[in-house]
Amino acid sequence: MHTTHGPRIGWQPVEKAAFGLIYGAIMVLSLLLALGDAPEAPFEPALVLFGSVLAVTLAKAFSELLAHGMETGERILTAKAFRTAWAHSHPTLTVANVPTVLFIAVGLEWLAMETAAMLSQVFCVAILTVLGARVGWVIGHSWWLPIGGALFAGALGAALAVLKYAIH
Repeated sequence: MHTTHGPRIGWQPVEKAAFGLIYGAIMVLSLLLALGDAPEAPFEPALVLFGSVLAVTLAKAFSELLAHGMETGERILTAKAFRTAWAHSHPTLTVANVPTVLFIAVGLEWLAMETAAMLSQVFCVAILTVLGARVGWVIGHSWWLPIGGALFAGALGAALAVLKYAIH
């Protein structure tokens, strides 16, 4: 009896996007520090969060595009160059999607501002924790390094989350 399984999705796509995912999670946590408790407009937090992450993502892609042209002498106004720059940058923006949807729910009065902020923080800390554990596993296939990596990266994210409450 032969059974076929669907394509196996491993860690490779996540590992390839790790820089942008980590950067995006830290950026979202940092932007949440600036959000107050009562926005002036209902969808303002969603727009500010997504717009800020989009601006930084586009700045990163543009910087990579120009720097690559200077380093290699290759033309930069090509579809391939744009695809490459975007492929290296879009994971940063991807992290902002869940928090943006949560803050849209605030604007629609489906969630409280505090709930959306807390869930966004949990989401970002979870990304950091999982990727910290993965780094530990890739470095050494024991249980100690993944636990240490998860604790270290998760603690960094948790510290940023706690800082929001300390500031406000």
